[in-house]
Amino acid sequence: MGFYLNSAAPGALYKSETENPYFVDKSQLLEALIPFVQQGNKHICITRPRRFGKTVMANMIGAFFGKGSDTQDIFDALQISASPLYEDNLNQHNLIYIDFSKMPAECSSYTAYISRIEKRLKMDLLKDFPDAECSMEDALWDILDSIFDVYHGQKFLFVMDEWDYIFHRDFILDKDRKRYLQFLSNLLKDHAYVSMSYMTGILPISKYSSGSELNMFMEFKMTSMAMFGEYFGFTDEEVDVLYDKYLHLCKNPQVSREGLREWYDGYFTASGRRLYNPRSVVMALRFNQLSNYWTSSGPYDEIFYYIRNDIEHIRDDLALMISGEGIDARVEEFAASAMELRTKNQIYSAMVVYGLLTYTKGKVFIPNRELMFKYEELLRSEKSLGYVYRLASISDQMLKATLSGDTDRMAEILQLAHNTETPILSYNNETELAAVVNLVYLSARDRYRVEREDKAGKGFVDFIFYPENPADTGLILELKAGHSPEEAIRQIREKQYALRFRGKPGEKERYTGQILGVGISYDKDTKEHHCKIEQL
Repeated sequence: MGFYLNSAAPGALYKSETENPYFVDKSQLLEALIPFVQQGNKHICITRPRRFGKTVMANMIGAFFGKGSDTQDIFDALQISASPLYEDNLNQHNLIYIDFSKMPAECSSYTAYISRIEKRLKMDLLKDFPDAECSMEDALWDILDSIFDVYHGQKFLFVMDEWDYIFHRDFILDKDRKRYLQFLSNLLKDHAYVSMSYMTGILPISKYSSGSELNMFMEFKMTSMAMFGEYFGFTDEEVDVLYDKYLHLCKNPQVSREGLREWYDGYFTASGRRLYNPRSVVMALRFNQLSNYWTSSGPYDEIFYYIRNDIEHIRDDLALMISGEGIDARVEEFAASAMELRTKNQIYSAMVVYGLLTYTKGKVFIPNRELMFKYEELLRSEKSLGYVYRLASISDQMLKATLSGDTDRMAEILQLAHNTETPILSYNNETELAAVVNLVYLSARDRYRVEREDKAGKGFVDFIFYPENPADTGLILELKAGHSPEEAIRQIREKQYALRFRGKPGEKERYTGQILGVGISYDKDTKEHHCKIEQL
């Protein structure tokens, strides 16, 4: 066992993962990969946002195929053990596992970074295959070619995690990027010693490569390639199983199944299947709390830079997305291949790749409440967002006016929003009115779970504000463009929207505070807003 060759690390790390009470068995991915390994000289690149299980899957692949440690006790209990090819591949392959995010101490140059990898791998190979009669001065690929010849066709399976990590380091120059791509090409391309190379990253290869250096890779992207889609992220059925475990393990459960869906669901595979953010689901169950477990830095901040600069009215689209609407987009992976994002579609493509937006059926959306927090931070802190920032800034006043029944102040705020702050919203339909309402009630999200077009009573209500504290006041908002607020209140009562706050028959009521019906209207002739509030 060495640094990279047949290391015991993947087995140890994956074993630790399987001992997590909220572990999900994704080992059927291995059965899908075995044919690639058997064919030889196959190259796979999986790109997904951070925290979507890429490293867990890489460790699983290394633990299963590699000779570094006996992992039969792990995999005998998993789904892959039912495969007829299970025993023929378990711990039967010489594995080279490289985590490209591991840096030398105080690394400040590409040479120091790549030299450490080359030196350690050469040491491993020369130790385990001494008859190849090579030296440390020989090129890495020459050593591997010699081993293949001398050791009767000996092949290697390569697993390389976070291949694009190095591109985000400050000390990496353009010439270093080219050298790195050439290193990967020299190591992997057109070599008989490669049985399979499996590579993971955030960004597709085309982000950095012209295509010729690494064109041997088959790229499996989140929104355009259906194969392998269900192995990165949790499906609804898998979260159901985890939630049942949680209810048995947790003495005082505070997380609801509905809450998991609201906070962490909303991503899509290329085939249209919904996915949850896996890391966030596990963290919520482990710590017994729904919260924002998404952290961002580096590329994420760069993406928000382009939003701040309002290229082709990104701000206007953001106002609609905050209201829950999808925006038409053409996501091209990687349309954002340039280092500068110059069009709206390029920006949205990048945001989907980084996991900041989700994409399905030709539209981009903010996927869930967890990501909505990132946008709320942006709205509340960036004055460059103009009217969007100003509307978010007065949202505290709007909520206070609503809870106190001050309909005049509510109408005044809405009038201000429409007349001076929202040039793109013509109020030709209730979608545009809903976008404004979402912004002027932004601060309510600190105290409420806000649902748009929620099923309630005998129909769908425009907005329901479910209080985080069950004893607080619940709000039901009905919007009317061209009709009176009294008509909105009448609809709330006739369709019995307030039933949504009650539990199922026989259950104890979850919400014990008062419920207010809020009617908001816009008169297209007078260009005025009117509001009415009634206790239900």
